[in-house]
Amino acid sequence: MEPMNNESIASGSTVTIGLKKFHNGRFSDTEDILAIEEPLEIRLGYGPSGNRKVSNVSVTMRTPGSDEELATGFLFTEGIISNRDQISKVEHLFIACREDKQNTILVNLTENAIPKLPEIERSFYTTSSCGVCGKGSIEAIRTVGPPKKEDIGLFQIDSGTLIALSEKLRAAQNVFRKTGGLHACAFFDRAGELLLVREDVGRHNALDKLIGAGLENRSVPMDDGILLLSGRASFELIQKAVMAGIKIVVAVGAPSSLAVELSKEFNITLIGFMREDRFNVYTSPERIIFE
Repeated sequence: MEPMNNESIASGSTVTIGLKKFHNGRFSDTEDILAIEEPLEIRLGYGPSGNRKVSNVSVTMRTPGSDEELATGFLFTEGIISNRDQISKVEHLFIACREDKQNTILVNLTENAIPKLPEIERSFYTTSSCGVCGKGSIEAIRTVGPPKKEDIGLFQIDSGTLIALSEKLRAAQNVFRKTGGLHACAFFDRAGELLLVREDVGRHNALDKLIGAGLENRSVPMDDGILLLSGRASFELIQKAVMAGIKIVVAVGAPSSLAVELSKEFNITLIGFMREDRFNVYTSPERIIFE
């Protein structure tokens, strides 16, 4: 077996942004490097030369780089193709977009290859004006999400309360203590008291469970509390927070670039790298009180 190419991430895979850093009781202005998150639409071309078809198979959020491998790997692991010999060509498509992103990739199959496509094509974010890009994804959320409204009596929380949240979540993660293999989402009130916690092997599932519990007890929109994520903050997690009306999101890990953009668009206070004595505030810092 020949050595594999390990250049998996493109040079344009990061972006530098300004933020407010809290450390040892003080805020300071600094910068951070974020991994870029953008949608990649995967299209599949197949059929005989006189009757070629193109299907939109999926849109997945990714960091740009090795898009061809991502697309072909997805098609294989989903059972849509069975081997590499079925592929004749993989190419990026340039679609007019305000961001000029190459976020659509077409996998062309050989004429005699028959893909095993699902009966219903997967849902994905596109708009006629922008195609598949970060702005298009945000516009799609704006279309289906709750209307933006001004804060009435700005909901604020002090830094000490924020720092105490992680330990409260760890104490409530019953299954994680036994297995070490679960993500968790927790919802706290303004005083930092734990109201809800849900765990799952998938971070998106954990948040869906938590918001589902909120729907069940009729506490949605959840605009009067704080969401804590046990891992990083991705676009899809912030999207779910938008739909639930959550205004403060705290992540133990890093946010992606698109998570920051979406938080800014919907006036969400996004906090990352939560530690015992420090955290970064990426958007809407006015909700944080510090002494």
